[in-house]
Amino acid sequence: MTTPRLDLIGLVVADMARSLAFYRRLGLPIPAAADTEPHVEVALPGGLRLAWDTADTIRSFDPAWKPATGSRIALAFACDNPAAVDATYAELTAAGYQGHLAPWDAFWGQRYAVVHDPDGNAVDLFAANP
Repeated sequence: MTTPRLDLIGLVVADMARSLAFYRRLGLPIPAAADTEPHVEVALPGGLRLAWDTADTIRSFDPAWKPATGSRIALAFACDNPAAVDATYAELTAAGYQGHLAPWDAFWGQRYAVVHDPDGNAVDLFAANP
């Protein structure tokens, strides 16, 4: 038997275009034509893929599916430096996305911040803090 390998992280979204717009702001190469698709995925460095599915897509094969409550997983984006954490957080919150934890100097040696994507998923922003 072969060992399974992590290949894809999937997000279920209420509004595909709104969710993809958020992740484009974080630099993911998502084509504009994807905004109207029920399933979208992009390859990330290292071979991992990130995918988005509408709730209707998930319900098409799992009619009993219901969205989770609360944030149970976070995606973390590395920024070039502490100032980039602050700038990215400011850009996202100015664009109307919900800030959860404003940038701070974490005790583990990073500049850190947390925003929520349009579906309430935690998205961490971090950089080494010399």
